[in-house]
Amino acid sequence: MGCDDHELSIVITDDTQVRELNRTYRGKDEPTNVLSFPMQEGEFSDITPGLLGDVVISLDTAEAEAIAAGISTDERMSQLLVHGILHLFGFDHELGENQAREMEEKSLELLRGIEGNPDLTAF
Repeated sequence: MGCDDHELSIVITDDTQVRELNRTYRGKDEPTNVLSFPMQEGEFSDITPGLLGDVVISLDTAEAEAIAAGISTDERMSQLLVHGILHLFGFDHELGENQAREMEEKSLELLRGIEGNPDLTAF
């Protein structure tokens, strides 16, 4: 992604904590699978210019989604991590069909580099 000198934090937690974060920062009182908190935009983006942001993943939800999809929890975690990282880079599937397609294509490209399962789909 061209950010060799950047860093991000990854938090793996449970549905209870993700629900609290989702309620506090997105106004949605429910757990979700992954949240991203970009640090390269907004009024505080100059505080730590090398920090891309934070990705928070609910292991509870990831495990349930992995079972439902017939994939391993590790594969689901890879999907969610890639998805969260792409949000840190400004990709947003909620902005329309074209943006969703671009995000899916980039997700697949990155997943192919880290997962051995060639049938694994994006998010």
